[in-house]
Amino acid sequence: MHLMLAYDHSRNARIALEAVKSMFASAKPEITLISVIEDVGSATSVTDDMFDEQYREQRAGVEAAAAELTAAGMKTRVLIAEGDARKMILRATQEREPDLLVMARHSHKPDRGFFASKLDAFVEEFDHMTFGSVSAFLARRVQCPLLIIPAP
Repeated sequence: MHLMLAYDHSRNARIALEAVKSMFASAKPEITLISVIEDVGSATSVTDDMFDEQYREQRAGVEAAAAELTAAGMKTRVLIAEGDARKMILRATQEREPDLLVMARHSHKPDRGFFASKLDAFVEEFDHMTFGSVSAFLARRVQCPLLIIPAP
């Protein structure tokens, strides 16, 4: 079994990593961790420094995650891409043909109370219907099964 895990070293990606370890450890799958470094959007030396810093941090995070999976007995490899996360992950699934793509459902808002979170969820679903997100984009296009791990 070959799993691909979209991993950006965020809190939600860590949750997805833990889910993969608990759900699939006994199957000893081969796991490809894909981490996409998105362009910071400008061609100045300041943004070059920001990109380099982001690259170093994200690479260190994904390599640490790979070490955890390897320690749990899973064969793991790291794939780092640069560009639009939606397109890079889609392309990776087309080229590597995993049996399952696993990713976290991201929210860019802090955790809040019950009513605020319900209102945020409604607004976020409307945004996904109109503008899309990485998980919504991939759910419509990816050719392999997709498991989206929700954020708490």
